[in-house]
Amino acid sequence: MIPRYSRPEMVSIWEPQTRFKIWFEIEAHACDALAEIGVIPRESAKNIWDKAGNVTFDVDRIDEIERVTKHDVIAFLTHLGEFIGPDSRFVHQGMTSSDVLDTCLNVQLTRAADILLADIDALLAAIERRAFEHKLTPCIGRSHGIHAEPVTFGLKMAEAYAEFSRCRARLVAAREEVATCAISGAVGTFANIDPRVEEHVAAQMGLKPEPVSTQVIPRDRHAMYFATLGVIASSIERLAIEIRHLQRTEVLEAEEFFSEGQKGSSAMPHKRNPVLTENLTGLARLVRGMAIPAMENVALWHERDISHSSVERMIGPDATVTLDFALARLTGVIDKLLVYPKNMQKNLDQLGGLVHSQRVLLALTQKGASREDAYKFVQRNAMPVWRGEGNFLELLKKDPDVSKLMTDAELEEKFDLGYHLKHVDTIFKRVFGRA
Repeated sequence: MIPRYSRPEMVSIWEPQTRFKIWFEIEAHACDALAEIGVIPRESAKNIWDKAGNVTFDVDRIDEIERVTKHDVIAFLTHLGEFIGPDSRFVHQGMTSSDVLDTCLNVQLTRAADILLADIDALLAAIERRAFEHKLTPCIGRSHGIHAEPVTFGLKMAEAYAEFSRCRARLVAAREEVATCAISGAVGTFANIDPRVEEHVAAQMGLKPEPVSTQVIPRDRHAMYFATLGVIASSIERLAIEIRHLQRTEVLEAEEFFSEGQKGSSAMPHKRNPVLTENLTGLARLVRGMAIPAMENVALWHERDISHSSVERMIGPDATVTLDFALARLTGVIDKLLVYPKNMQKNLDQLGGLVHSQRVLLALTQKGASREDAYKFVQRNAMPVWRGEGNFLELLKKDPDVSKLMTDAELEEKFDLGYHLKHVDTIFKRVFGRA
């Protein structure tokens, strides 16, 4: 993660000071539980909180100790002992490093998920506002990048709203899945620590006890979490690409906001480039790229190895910080997006009515033509229009096979734009619960 693509609230979750604070809380809550069941003196558990509960840990000092111990948790515990004194001998009783590391990671991931959920809520609000603003703003729908039939810009936004609603539901599920705690000791058997300690720590840290751990929390949980982040990133990219296409000069149906004093090119002063959505495409690639290492972390040796550790130290901060930034950026893009209904109408009319070809095809079959003949009649009048040789409706009126089956008035009725928009309210009610 780099400052350019980072926001402070998410970054703070992954700062060393925050991590050590969580480590301390895990250890101190474990001491409370040990005191409650009579393993260590109650006064010692209280003293641990009193001596270290409000301290600012010396990150440089911990790093200095780790250079000797070559072990981050031992370095932290040694530094903690410098605050606590003799009662520090009761810290980490019956625990193993992974109890601290894994529980901490899951606390961080759940806190990160809460920020991401708030990000999605803000994005959904922006999308919903623009959807209703342009609910009946007609524009051309495209398949294979080619003009197909009319839609509305509001429907494009409604589609995005439904997609990010699904993203939100997935993230809620991924958060729940990763929100577990393991305080089970070496190889997860609780041989040297009572399961009640785990239950207490889990409750205090907002987690659930892991039903069965080895020496680590099972990594399929984390794989699901990072895979979900990857799916959200893909949805960001899909909407970003839609905007990028709509901003192309020859389309220009929508455009990123271009602020006063903004420059589009160092060489060409006229340029207004879709730099924000292009940036989102790049950021989405990064977040997706972190899902595969998380899946590969699932296969650890026996009860534990640390091949996952280096991966998670990087993808934990990088994936969540990057996605947080991307969601906020996309919200800003949607909120300020410039929409050009006149250009949408111009593009809609560009092919001289060809967008109504299906209605004519269906009407001819209703009048008795076989589907094969109807398709042939419509297509032979459509192809000249592609070449700029006439108006579709007028060509159909002059076609003897068509005129045998349909009057001019009946043909004209099939070119009504409103026909394509008659179920917009139905779709909006499905997506938003209101029209």
